[in-house]
Amino acid sequence: MPAPLILTHPLVADKVRQLRDESTSNADFLRLAREISRFVAYEAFRDTPTTPTTVDTPVQKGAPAQRIDTEYVIVPVLRAGLGMSPAVQEVLPHNRLCLVGLRRNEETLQPDVYLDGLPDSLEGAHVVICDPMLATGGSLIKVIDMLRSRGAGQVTVLCLIASRPGVEALTARHPDVRIVAAALDETLNAVGYIVPGLGDAGDRLFGPPVR
Repeated sequence: MPAPLILTHPLVADKVRQLRDESTSNADFLRLAREISRFVAYEAFRDTPTTPTTVDTPVQKGAPAQRIDTEYVIVPVLRAGLGMSPAVQEVLPHNRLCLVGLRRNEETLQPDVYLDGLPDSLEGAHVVICDPMLATGGSLIKVIDMLRSRGAGQVTVLCLIASRPGVEALTARHPDVRIVAAALDETLNAVGYIVPGLGDAGDRLFGPPVR
């Protein structure tokens, strides 16, 4: 069972501080989320396999180089995952985007799927899930169940902030899934929000939804 990778870089820690701040505007929150997502992706894919190749530079023909051939399926969990996915797409050179939308039932705290944009077959695909907050783990478990039912291979979960209870729940159900986050918080409150957390990531990224 792989342990979650929690970033310890001081530049990331400072950006997480700004992200948590209740006075941070929606525009700055979105900018920070994308900046942190880029750091998280860099660390998550540090060991990505490469193929030796060559490149012609302005001063040398056939200089040794490395090429990434792996294609990743990036799955942002709507709507908050859209704050992360552009940065992750910029980092991974070969990718396709598939959307999944879930709403949390505020009474049961369980996820309801309202959009399934996954292909019928994901046989062997390396899937990257973007979800800013790993709180109870319920939404991510639901998404991974959907991916596994369609044959997905390796699954990597990228988060801005994870909770320890959420990590434990997710790894109990899917022990082979790799979790990479910028910060790990210890607890959840009575309604399933991460503490200290940062509130509702979707609202802080895009404003409250129109009812």
